[in-house]
Amino acid sequence: MGNLVAYTLDDGVATLTLTNGKVNAVSHEVIAEFNSALDQAEQDGAVVIITGQPGILSGGYDLKVMMKGPQHAIDLVAAGSTLARRMLAHPHPIIVACSGHAVAKGAFLLLSADYRIGVEGPFSIGLNEVQIGMTMHHVGILLARDRLSNAAFQRSVISAEMFTPATAVDAGFLDRVVAPEQLLSAAMEVAQRLKKLNMGAHKGTKRKARKALLDALDAAIEVDKGTSVV
Repeated sequence: MGNLVAYTLDDGVATLTLTNGKVNAVSHEVIAEFNSALDQAEQDGAVVIITGQPGILSGGYDLKVMMKGPQHAIDLVAAGSTLARRMLAHPHPIIVACSGHAVAKGAFLLLSADYRIGVEGPFSIGLNEVQIGMTMHHVGILLARDRLSNAAFQRSVISAEMFTPATAVDAGFLDRVVAPEQLLSAAMEVAQRLKKLNMGAHKGTKRKARKALLDALDAAIEVDKGTSVV
């Protein structure tokens, strides 16, 4: 935790806020602070809300790192994929309060959470890797195939189609959309409901239900370490 991922705890709910510049680029430093915040949330036994700045959850991986060369891109994607895998197996519920645009790794944060709330507005949500010349990594394909509808999977992964918040619900990126001023209160309402779960049962059921996906992600992370994404 630090300047890039703010952490607050209120009534058993930990809110992680991404604050890395105008587009909340996901860098090694952001991932490290994200992991530290999840460590703290586990220690606090808290339901987690992840959000960003008004208008943006994240625009994706830090392109300055990605463009340094293939190995730099591979290393950053591997770290981000490991974070996604951790989110999917987290012992407490994770809610993403998507405050606007969620592109590339920003959209994968949505696909790695238990419940996703977006906001109304002229925002883009989706996977633009093919559009910007990046071959989709194996972990990304697995996450998208698991959470998106089949039609949306094809259009998103293969053709880099972007979705509005409303169409992102049907696609599978979001579970619901609210007015921007209602986002955090709506996320807190969901968090308070999920707090009432038996967390041992939640953890055990989540990991049992996702075992095949988690095992496949473990293998895909290793494959991606030897595969260029640019």
